Amino acid sequence: MTTAPFSAALRVPPRLRALAALPFVLAATTYPLLVAAWSDRLPDPLATHFSTGGEADGFTGRTAFALVGTALLLALGAGWTVLVQRNALWGAWLTAGLLGTLLCLVVGDNLDAADPARVVSPLSHLAVAAGAGAVLALAGHGLSRLVPEAPAGPGTAPDPEAPRLDLGAGEVAGWSRATASGPLTALGLLFLAGGTVAALLGPWPLLLLAVLVGLPGLALARVRVNVDRHGLTVRSTLAPRPRVHVPLADITGADVRDVTALREFGGWGYRVRAHRTGVILRSGEALVVRRGNGREFAVTVPDARTAAALLNTLVERRGRL
Repeated sequence: MTTAPFSAALRVPPRLRALAALPFVLAATTYPLLVAAWSDRLPDPLATHFSTGGEADGFTGRTAFALVGTALLLALGAGWTVLVQRNALWGAWLTAGLLGTLLCLVVGDNLDAADPARVVSPLSHLAVAAGAGAVLALAGHGLSRLVPEAPAGPGTAPDPEAPRLDLGAGEVAGWSRATASGPLTALGLLFLAGGTVAALLGPWPLLLLAVLVGLPGLALARVRVNVDRHGLTVRSTLAPRPRVHVPLADITGADVRDVTALREFGGWGYRVRAHRTGVILRSGEALVVRRGNGREFAVTVPDARTAAALLNTLVERRGRL
C-alpha cells in the first residue's frame, strides 16, 4: 500500500470514506464484544495459532488477543478510509469481512475449551472466511453506487501537438495490449511465501497480511490495456478485479510520457498521488490521459503512442457530435 499525500486524501468524498470505514467499525465492535460476552467460557490464554492440521501450537492472552485483533482492524480500516476510491470500495468490505470472520472463528474455536492446547481449528474456516469476505465484497460493490462519480469538467480539446490517428468519419477502431511486471510478480510471490513461512512460526495474522498484500500484487502483475469508443480500460488478466475504467466523456486528452516507477509513483501497482493515479508496472513508456477534473491517469504499456493517438482522435470526434 502506498502513502498518498494529504491533498489526495482530501479528494475522497465523505460518503465514500464513511462507507469504507463502516465494515471495519462493525467488525472492530462485534469482535471484542464477542470476547467480552463469552469471557467466562473462554480459556486464558487462547489458542491463536494452528498447524496445517488444525492443532493449536501458539497461544495469546485473552485480553491481548482482543486488543491486537481490534487494533489490526482499526489500522486497516484507517488505511482504506484514507486511500479508498469509488471503484475499489469492494476491497475494503472484502478485507474487513475476511479478517473479522477469521477473528470470530478463532474465538468460537476456543469456546468452552478446558485446555487451549487441545483446541482444533479446521482449515475449512479459511473457506468460510473467504466466503464471508466475498459476500461483503459484493455488498461493498453495490454500496459504491451510493457515491456519485466525480463530475467531469467542461473538457477541452486535446493538445494540437499530441499524437493523432488518421481515421475516416465512419471508421471504428480499437487498441489492446497486454503487459506484465517482473518486480510486482516477484514482490507478490515473496509476500505470499514469506507470510506463509512466518505464519507457521509465529502469529497467524501474518499469513492474512501476506495474502492481502500478495494476491492483489499478483493480480496487478499482468494487465490488459484497452482503448476504444468507450474510453480507456485497464484490467487484470488473472482475475475479474481489479479493473480501472476512464470513460471517453471524462477524457480531455492523452499523451505519452516516460515515468520512473520509484521516484514518481513510489513503487509498482496501483498508485495514488496528489493529482494523478496510475497502474505502474515498470519504469519507461506510459500512456497518460488527462481527465475532466484536472487529474491524470497513467498506465505503463508498450506502444503507448498508438493508444494516445487513438484516444485523442476519439475525443475530438466526440466533441464534434
